[in-house]
Amino acid sequence: MIVMYIFETYLDMRQHSALKLPSLPKTLVGVISQEKFEKSRAYSLDKSHFHFVHEFVTILMDSAMLFFGILPWFWKLSGGFLPMVGLDPENEILHTLSFLAGVMIWSQITDLPFSLYSTFVIETRHGFNKQTIWMFIRDMFKGILLSVVLAPPIVAAIIVIVQKGGPYLAIYLWAFMFILSLVMMTIYPVLIAPLFNKFTPLPDGDLREKIEKLASSLKFPLTKLFVVDGSTRSSHSNAYMYGFFKNKRIVLYDTLIQQCKNEDEIVAVIAHELGHWKLNHTTYSFIAVQILTLLQFGGYTLVRNSTDLFRSFGFDTQPVLIGLIIFQHTVIPLQHLVSFGLNLVSRAFEFQADAFAVKLGYAKDLRPALVKLQEENLSAMNTDPLYSAYHYSHPPLVERLRAIDGQDKKTD
Repeated sequence: MIVMYIFETYLDMRQHSALKLPSLPKTLVGVISQEKFEKSRAYSLDKSHFHFVHEFVTILMDSAMLFFGILPWFWKLSGGFLPMVGLDPENEILHTLSFLAGVMIWSQITDLPFSLYSTFVIETRHGFNKQTIWMFIRDMFKGILLSVVLAPPIVAAIIVIVQKGGPYLAIYLWAFMFILSLVMMTIYPVLIAPLFNKFTPLPDGDLREKIEKLASSLKFPLTKLFVVDGSTRSSHSNAYMYGFFKNKRIVLYDTLIQQCKNEDEIVAVIAHELGHWKLNHTTYSFIAVQILTLLQFGGYTLVRNSTDLFRSFGFDTQPVLIGLIIFQHTVIPLQHLVSFGLNLVSRAFEFQADAFAVKLGYAKDLRPALVKLQEENLSAMNTDPLYSAYHYSHPPLVERLRAIDGQDKKTD
Protein backbone atom coordinates (compact mmCIF):
# COMPACT_ATOMS: atom_id res chain seq x y z
CA MET A 1 0.00 0.00 0.00
CA ILE A 2 2.75 2.43 0.93
CA VAL A 3 4.77 1.63 -2.20
CA MET A 4 1.68 2.24 -4.36
CA TYR A 5 1.02 5.48 -2.48
CA ILE A 6 4.60 6.69 -3.12
CA PHE A 7 4.35 5.79 -6.82
CA GLU A 8 0.99 7.51 -7.28
CA THR A 9 2.14 10.56 -5.32
CA TYR A 10 5.08 10.82 -7.73
CA LEU A 11 2.59 10.86 -10.63
CA ASP A 12 0.44 13.41 -8.77
CA MET A 13 3.47 15.67 -8.37
CA ARG A 14 4.20 15.43 -12.09
CA GLN A 15 0.60 16.36 -12.84
CA HIS A 16 0.71 19.22 -10.34
CA SER A 17 3.75 20.62 -12.15
CA ALA A 18 1.91 20.35 -15.48
CA LEU A 19 -1.11 22.17 -14.02
CA LYS A 20 1.12 25.05 -12.91
CA LEU A 21 2.29 25.74 -16.50
CA PRO A 22 1.26 29.33 -17.32
CA SER A 23 0.29 28.78 -20.95
CA LEU A 24 -2.01 26.61 -23.02
CA PRO A 25 -0.76 23.65 -25.07
CA LYS A 26 -0.03 24.78 -28.63
CA THR A 27 -2.98 22.80 -30.01
CA LEU A 28 -5.41 24.74 -27.81
CA VAL A 29 -4.00 28.23 -28.42
CA GLY A 30 -6.73 30.25 -30.12
CA VAL A 31 -9.25 27.49 -29.41
CA ILE A 32 -9.73 28.11 -25.68
CA SER A 33 -9.73 31.63 -24.27
CA GLN A 34 -7.08 32.75 -21.80
CA GLU A 35 -9.82 33.55 -19.28
CA LYS A 36 -11.17 29.99 -19.38
CA PHE A 37 -7.63 28.63 -19.16
CA GLU A 38 -6.91 30.65 -16.01
CA LYS A 39 -10.15 29.48 -14.42
CA SER A 40 -9.42 25.88 -15.36
CA ARG A 41 -5.87 26.17 -14.02
CA ALA A 42 -7.06 27.57 -10.68
CA TYR A 43 -9.76 24.88 -10.32
CA SER A 44 -7.37 22.05 -11.19
CA LEU A 45 -4.71 23.30 -8.78
CA ASP A 46 -7.27 23.57 -5.97
CA LYS A 47 -8.37 20.00 -6.59
CA SER A 48 -4.75 18.87 -6.78
CA HIS A 49 -3.88 20.41 -3.40
CA PHE A 50 -6.97 18.83 -1.87
CA HIS A 51 -6.06 15.46 -3.40
CA PHE A 52 -2.59 15.50 -1.80
CA VAL A 53 -4.09 16.07 1.65
CA HIS A 54 -6.89 13.53 1.19
CA GLU A 55 -4.56 10.77 -0.03
CA PHE A 56 -2.04 11.44 2.76
CA VAL A 57 -4.72 11.18 5.45
CA THR A 58 -6.15 8.06 3.79
CA ILE A 59 -2.83 6.18 3.69
CA LEU A 60 -2.13 7.16 7.29
CA MET A 61 -5.50 5.84 8.44
CA ASP A 62 -5.35 2.65 6.36
CA SER A 63 -1.81 1.87 7.49
CA ALA A 64 -2.66 2.56 11.14
CA MET A 65 -5.67 0.25 10.95
CA LEU A 66 -3.46 -2.59 9.73
CA PHE A 67 -0.44 -1.87 11.94
CA PHE A 68 -2.40 -1.51 15.19
CA GLY A 69 -4.83 -4.36 14.46
CA ILE A 70 -7.93 -2.18 14.34
CA LEU A 71 -9.79 -4.63 12.07
CA PRO A 72 -9.63 -7.67 14.41
CA TRP A 73 -10.35 -5.44 17.40
CA PHE A 74 -13.41 -3.97 15.71
CA TRP A 75 -14.56 -7.44 14.57
CA LYS A 76 -14.54 -8.62 18.19
CA LEU A 77 -16.22 -5.41 19.36
CA SER A 78 -19.02 -5.77 16.81
CA GLY A 79 -19.55 -9.36 17.92
CA GLY A 80 -19.75 -8.28 21.55
CA PHE A 81 -22.48 -5.80 20.66
CA LEU A 82 -24.93 -8.50 19.47
CA PRO A 83 -25.77 -10.06 22.89
CA MET A 84 -26.56 -6.56 24.16
CA VAL A 85 -29.48 -6.37 21.71
CA GLY A 86 -30.52 -10.00 22.18
CA LEU A 87 -28.87 -11.44 19.03
CA ASP A 88 -26.68 -14.50 18.60
CA PRO A 89 -22.96 -13.54 18.38
CA GLU A 90 -22.17 -16.95 16.84
CA ASN A 91 -24.29 -16.17 13.79
CA GLU A 92 -21.74 -15.03 11.20
CA ILE A 93 -24.31 -13.16 9.10
CA LEU A 94 -25.48 -11.07 12.07
CA HIS A 95 -21.88 -10.55 13.21
CA THR A 96 -20.88 -9.39 9.73
CA LEU A 97 -23.81 -6.98 9.46
CA SER A 98 -22.93 -5.53 12.87
CA PHE A 99 -19.34 -5.09 11.71
CA LEU A 100 -20.42 -3.43 8.47
CA ALA A 101 -22.77 -1.08 10.31
CA GLY A 102 -19.86 0.12 12.43
CA VAL A 103 -17.62 0.46 9.37
CA MET A 104 -20.31 2.49 7.58
CA ILE A 105 -20.68 4.85 10.54
CA TRP A 106 -16.90 5.24 10.80
CA SER A 107 -16.47 5.88 7.07
CA GLN A 108 -19.27 8.45 7.07
CA ILE A 109 -17.61 10.30 9.96
CA THR A 110 -14.12 10.26 8.44
CA ASP A 111 -15.25 11.06 4.87
CA LEU A 112 -17.69 13.81 5.80
CA PRO A 113 -15.13 16.63 6.32
CA PHE A 114 -13.55 15.90 2.94
CA SER A 115 -16.93 15.69 1.18
CA LEU A 116 -18.07 18.95 2.74
CA TYR A 117 -14.86 20.75 1.85
CA SER A 118 -14.84 19.42 -1.72
CA THR A 119 -18.49 20.34 -2.30
CA PHE A 120 -18.97 23.56 -0.36
CA VAL A 121 -15.49 25.06 -0.66
CA ILE A 122 -13.77 23.94 -3.88
CA GLU A 123 -16.86 23.33 -6.05
CA THR A 124 -18.59 26.45 -4.70
CA ARG A 125 -15.49 28.62 -5.12
CA HIS A 126 -15.36 27.75 -8.83
CA GLY A 127 -19.08 28.07 -9.48
CA PHE A 128 -20.04 24.41 -9.82
CA ASN A 129 -21.85 23.53 -6.61
CA LYS A 130 -25.61 24.14 -6.65
CA GLN A 131 -26.44 22.05 -3.58
CA THR A 132 -27.69 23.41 -0.31
CA ILE A 133 -26.44 21.86 2.92
CA TRP A 134 -29.91 20.39 3.41
CA MET A 135 -29.82 18.71 -0.01
CA PHE A 136 -26.34 17.34 0.76
CA ILE A 137 -27.49 15.85 4.08
CA ARG A 138 -30.66 14.48 2.50
CA ASP A 139 -28.68 12.72 -0.24
CA MET A 140 -26.28 11.32 2.35
CA PHE A 141 -29.10 9.81 4.39
CA LYS A 142 -30.78 8.45 1.26
CA GLY A 143 -27.51 6.67 0.45
CA ILE A 144 -27.29 5.28 4.00
CA LEU A 145 -30.90 4.09 3.84
CA LEU A 146 -30.27 2.34 0.52
CA SER A 147 -27.25 0.59 2.05
CA VAL A 148 -29.34 -0.52 5.03
CA VAL A 149 -31.99 -1.96 2.69
CA LEU A 150 -29.74 -3.55 0.05
CA ALA A 151 -26.65 -4.69 1.96
CA PRO A 152 -28.12 -7.30 4.38
CA PRO A 153 -29.58 -9.70 1.75
CA ILE A 154 -26.50 -9.35 -0.47
CA VAL A 155 -24.05 -9.94 2.40
CA ALA A 156 -26.12 -12.86 3.70
CA ALA A 157 -26.18 -14.48 0.25
CA ILE A 158 -22.40 -14.12 -0.18
CA ILE A 159 -21.71 -15.68 3.23
CA VAL A 160 -24.03 -18.63 2.54
CA ILE A 161 -22.46 -19.19 -0.89
CA VAL A 162 -18.95 -19.22 0.59
CA GLN A 163 -19.99 -21.56 3.38
CA LYS A 164 -21.76 -23.99 1.03
CA GLY A 165 -19.82 -23.41 -2.19
CA GLY A 166 -17.33 -26.26 -2.03
CA PRO A 167 -14.94 -26.72 -4.96
CA TYR A 168 -17.07 -24.60 -7.30
CA LEU A 169 -17.15 -21.62 -4.96
CA ALA A 170 -15.56 -19.18 -7.44
CA ILE A 171 -18.15 -20.01 -10.10
CA TYR A 172 -21.05 -19.69 -7.66
CA LEU A 173 -19.81 -16.34 -6.38
CA TRP A 174 -19.29 -15.08 -9.91
CA ALA A 175 -22.77 -16.24 -10.99
CA PHE A 176 -24.34 -14.48 -8.01
CA MET A 177 -22.48 -11.23 -8.71
CA PHE A 178 -23.33 -11.50 -12.41
CA ILE A 179 -27.05 -11.81 -11.68
CA LEU A 180 -26.82 -9.07 -9.05
CA SER A 181 -25.16 -6.69 -11.52
CA LEU A 182 -27.92 -7.32 -14.09
CA VAL A 183 -30.61 -6.72 -11.46
CA MET A 184 -28.95 -3.52 -10.23
CA MET A 185 -28.49 -2.20 -13.77
CA THR A 186 -32.20 -2.84 -14.31
CA ILE A 187 -33.58 -1.30 -11.12
CA TYR A 188 -31.06 1.52 -10.65
CA PRO A 189 -32.35 3.85 -13.41
CA VAL A 190 -35.98 3.04 -12.60
CA LEU A 191 -36.04 2.97 -8.78
CA ILE A 192 -32.79 4.35 -7.36
CA ALA A 193 -31.62 7.19 -9.64
CA PRO A 194 -35.02 8.99 -9.41
CA LEU A 195 -34.51 9.21 -5.63
CA PHE A 196 -31.69 11.67 -6.27
CA ASN A 197 -32.61 13.35 -9.56
CA LYS A 198 -35.66 14.18 -11.61
CA PHE A 199 -35.89 12.61 -15.07
CA THR A 200 -38.25 14.22 -17.57
CA PRO A 201 -38.81 13.37 -21.26
CA LEU A 202 -36.94 15.63 -23.68
CA PRO A 203 -39.55 18.03 -25.07
CA ASP A 204 -40.61 17.74 -28.70
CA GLY A 205 -38.54 19.89 -31.02
CA ASP A 206 -35.58 19.92 -33.37
CA LEU A 207 -33.14 18.41 -30.85
CA ARG A 208 -35.40 15.45 -30.11
CA GLU A 209 -36.07 14.90 -33.81
CA LYS A 210 -32.36 14.96 -34.67
CA ILE A 211 -31.44 12.50 -31.91
CA GLU A 212 -34.28 10.13 -32.83
CA LYS A 213 -33.31 10.35 -36.50
CA LEU A 214 -29.69 9.54 -35.67
CA ALA A 215 -30.71 6.61 -33.45
CA SER A 216 -33.04 5.29 -36.15
CA SER A 217 -30.34 5.52 -38.84
CA LEU A 218 -28.07 3.34 -36.68
CA LYS A 219 -30.93 0.99 -35.72
CA PHE A 220 -30.40 1.93 -32.07
CA PRO A 221 -33.53 0.74 -30.17
CA LEU A 222 -34.21 4.06 -28.45
CA THR A 223 -37.33 3.80 -26.29
CA LYS A 224 -36.98 6.85 -24.02
CA LEU A 225 -35.09 10.12 -24.17
CA PHE A 226 -34.69 11.93 -20.85
CA VAL A 227 -33.32 15.16 -19.46
CA VAL A 228 -31.96 14.91 -15.90
CA ASP A 229 -31.85 17.92 -13.58
CA GLY A 230 -28.11 17.75 -12.91
CA SER A 231 -28.09 21.53 -12.45
CA THR A 232 -29.75 21.16 -9.04
CA ARG A 233 -26.46 19.81 -7.68
CA SER A 234 -23.70 20.84 -10.05
CA SER A 235 -22.89 22.81 -13.19
CA HIS A 236 -20.88 19.91 -14.61
CA SER A 237 -22.44 18.35 -17.72
CA ASN A 238 -22.66 14.91 -19.26
CA ALA A 239 -24.77 12.49 -21.29
CA TYR A 240 -25.11 8.73 -21.12
CA MET A 241 -27.17 5.78 -22.31
CA TYR A 242 -28.29 2.60 -20.62
CA GLY A 243 -30.64 -0.36 -20.97
CA PHE A 244 -30.72 -3.93 -22.21
CA PHE A 245 -31.49 -5.41 -25.60
CA LYS A 246 -34.40 -3.57 -27.27
CA ASN A 247 -35.02 -1.20 -24.37
CA LYS A 248 -32.39 1.55 -24.64
CA ARG A 249 -32.57 4.99 -23.10
CA ILE A 250 -30.52 8.17 -23.52
CA VAL A 251 -30.14 10.73 -20.76
CA LEU A 252 -28.97 14.32 -21.31
CA TYR A 253 -27.93 16.54 -18.43
CA ASP A 254 -29.83 19.82 -18.52
CA THR A 255 -26.46 21.53 -18.09
CA LEU A 256 -25.30 20.02 -21.40
CA ILE A 257 -28.31 21.54 -23.17
CA GLN A 258 -27.68 24.89 -21.49
CA GLN A 259 -23.97 24.93 -22.39
CA CYS A 260 -24.23 23.70 -25.98
CA LYS A 261 -26.56 26.20 -27.60
CA ASN A 262 -25.92 24.61 -31.00
CA GLU A 263 -28.16 21.52 -31.13
CA ASP A 264 -25.89 19.85 -33.67
CA GLU A 265 -23.09 19.85 -31.09
CA ILE A 266 -25.30 17.94 -28.66
CA VAL A 267 -26.20 15.48 -31.41
CA ALA A 268 -22.48 15.05 -32.13
CA VAL A 269 -21.94 14.11 -28.47
CA ILE A 270 -24.76 11.56 -28.75
CA ALA A 271 -23.20 10.23 -31.97
CA HIS A 272 -20.04 9.59 -29.96
CA GLU A 273 -22.04 7.74 -27.29
CA LEU A 274 -23.88 5.70 -29.92
CA GLY A 275 -20.49 4.84 -31.36
CA HIS A 276 -19.71 2.98 -28.14
CA TRP A 277 -22.90 0.96 -28.62
CA LYS A 278 -22.41 0.32 -32.33
CA LEU A 279 -18.82 -0.81 -31.80
CA ASN A 280 -19.84 -3.08 -28.89
CA HIS A 281 -17.59 -1.28 -26.40
CA THR A 282 -20.13 -1.71 -23.58
CA THR A 283 -20.35 -5.43 -24.27
CA TYR A 284 -16.58 -5.87 -24.37
CA SER A 285 -16.16 -3.91 -21.13
CA PHE A 286 -18.86 -5.94 -19.42
CA ILE A 287 -17.26 -9.22 -20.51
CA ALA A 288 -13.83 -8.01 -19.33
CA VAL A 289 -15.24 -7.12 -15.92
CA GLN A 290 -16.90 -10.54 -15.63
CA ILE A 291 -13.67 -12.34 -16.48
CA LEU A 292 -11.72 -10.27 -13.95
CA THR A 293 -14.40 -10.89 -11.32
CA LEU A 294 -14.20 -14.64 -11.90
CA LEU A 295 -10.40 -14.57 -11.66
CA GLN A 296 -10.60 -12.52 -8.48
CA PHE A 297 -12.97 -14.99 -6.84
CA GLY A 298 -10.70 -17.79 -8.01
CA GLY A 299 -7.81 -16.13 -6.20
CA TYR A 300 -9.94 -15.67 -3.11
CA THR A 301 -10.80 -19.38 -2.97
CA LEU A 302 -7.05 -20.16 -2.90
CA VAL A 303 -6.39 -18.09 0.23
CA ARG A 304 -9.69 -18.17 2.13
CA ASN A 305 -8.65 -21.24 4.17
CA SER A 306 -5.15 -19.98 4.94
CA THR A 307 -5.03 -19.86 8.74
CA ASP A 308 -1.60 -18.21 8.63
CA LEU A 309 -2.90 -15.39 6.43
CA PHE A 310 -5.76 -14.58 8.82
CA ARG A 311 -3.42 -14.77 11.82
CA SER A 312 -0.94 -12.42 10.15
CA PHE A 313 -3.73 -9.81 10.11
CA GLY A 314 -4.58 -10.50 13.76
CA PHE A 315 -7.61 -12.80 13.37
CA ASP A 316 -8.02 -16.10 15.23
CA THR A 317 -11.15 -16.98 13.21
CA GLN A 318 -11.78 -16.95 9.45
CA PRO A 319 -14.94 -14.92 8.70
CA VAL A 320 -16.03 -14.73 5.07
CA LEU A 321 -16.11 -10.93 4.86
CA ILE A 322 -12.73 -10.57 6.56
CA GLY A 323 -11.27 -13.05 4.09
CA LEU A 324 -12.49 -10.88 1.22
CA ILE A 325 -11.03 -7.75 2.84
CA ILE A 326 -7.66 -9.42 3.44
CA PHE A 327 -7.58 -10.71 -0.12
CA GLN A 328 -8.26 -7.21 -1.44
CA HIS A 329 -5.29 -5.90 0.58
CA THR A 330 -2.95 -8.61 -0.71
CA VAL A 331 -3.69 -7.97 -4.40
CA ILE A 332 -3.56 -4.15 -4.36
CA PRO A 333 -0.60 -3.91 -6.80
CA LEU A 334 -2.31 -6.33 -9.20
CA GLN A 335 -5.55 -4.34 -8.99
CA HIS A 336 -3.73 -1.15 -9.93
CA LEU A 337 -2.08 -2.92 -12.86
CA VAL A 338 -5.44 -4.22 -14.08
CA SER A 339 -6.96 -0.75 -13.67
CA PHE A 340 -4.16 0.70 -15.78
CA GLY A 341 -4.83 -1.88 -18.49
CA LEU A 342 -8.56 -1.13 -18.46
CA ASN A 343 -7.82 2.59 -18.78
CA LEU A 344 -5.70 1.93 -21.87
CA VAL A 345 -8.57 -0.03 -23.42
CA SER A 346 -11.07 2.68 -22.45
CA ARG A 347 -8.92 5.38 -24.06
CA ALA A 348 -8.75 3.34 -27.26
CA PHE A 349 -12.55 3.01 -27.19
CA GLU A 350 -12.92 6.79 -26.82
CA PHE A 351 -10.77 7.39 -29.92
CA GLN A 352 -12.85 4.82 -31.83
CA ALA A 353 -16.14 6.42 -30.75
CA ASP A 354 -14.84 9.84 -31.85
CA ALA A 355 -13.82 8.36 -35.19
CA PHE A 356 -17.28 6.80 -35.53
CA ALA A 357 -18.94 10.19 -35.03
CA VAL A 358 -16.56 11.74 -37.57
CA LYS A 359 -17.46 9.08 -40.16
CA LEU A 360 -21.10 10.02 -39.66
CA GLY A 361 -20.20 13.58 -40.61
CA TYR A 362 -20.13 15.19 -37.16
CA ALA A 363 -16.49 16.30 -37.11
CA LYS A 364 -17.28 20.01 -37.38
CA ASP A 365 -19.76 19.75 -34.49
CA LEU A 366 -17.92 17.23 -32.30
CA ARG A 367 -14.76 19.30 -32.12
CA PRO A 368 -16.41 22.49 -30.72
CA ALA A 369 -18.63 20.35 -28.48
CA LEU A 370 -15.59 18.73 -26.84
CA VAL A 371 -13.91 22.12 -26.50
CA LYS A 372 -17.02 23.62 -24.93
CA LEU A 373 -17.37 20.72 -22.47
CA GLN A 374 -13.70 21.10 -21.55
CA GLU A 375 -14.17 24.82 -21.00
CA GLU A 376 -17.43 24.65 -19.07
CA ASN A 377 -16.26 21.81 -16.83
CA LEU A 378 -12.91 23.60 -16.31
CA SER A 379 -11.09 20.35 -17.08
CA ALA A 380 -7.30 20.37 -16.96
CA MET A 381 -5.78 21.80 -20.14
CA ASN A 382 -2.19 20.70 -19.44
CA THR A 383 -1.69 17.07 -18.47
CA ASP A 384 1.38 15.06 -17.68
CA PRO A 385 1.61 12.11 -20.13
CA LEU A 386 2.51 9.51 -17.47
CA TYR A 387 -0.23 10.72 -15.12
CA SER A 388 -2.91 10.74 -17.80
CA ALA A 389 -1.84 7.32 -19.12
CA TYR A 390 -2.15 5.85 -15.63
CA HIS A 391 -5.30 7.61 -14.40
CA TYR A 392 -7.39 8.82 -17.32
CA SER A 393 -10.06 6.59 -18.86
CA HIS A 394 -10.60 9.34 -21.47
CA PRO A 395 -7.77 10.83 -23.56
CA PRO A 396 -6.84 14.48 -22.93
CA LEU A 397 -8.58 17.02 -25.18
CA VAL A 398 -5.38 17.76 -27.11
CA GLU A 399 -5.06 14.13 -28.18
CA ARG A 400 -8.74 13.82 -29.06
CA LEU A 401 -8.74 16.95 -31.24
CA ARG A 402 -5.60 15.77 -33.03
CA ALA A 403 -7.18 12.38 -33.70
CA ILE A 404 -10.45 13.96 -34.90
CA ASP A 405 -8.57 16.21 -37.34
CA GLY A 406 -6.62 13.23 -38.66
CA GLN A 407 -9.76 11.10 -39.05
CA ASP A 408 -11.61 13.98 -40.69
CA LYS A 409 -8.88 14.31 -43.33
CA LYS A 410 -9.06 10.57 -44.01
CA THR A 411 -12.83 10.77 -44.34
CA ASP A 412 -12.51 13.70 -46.79
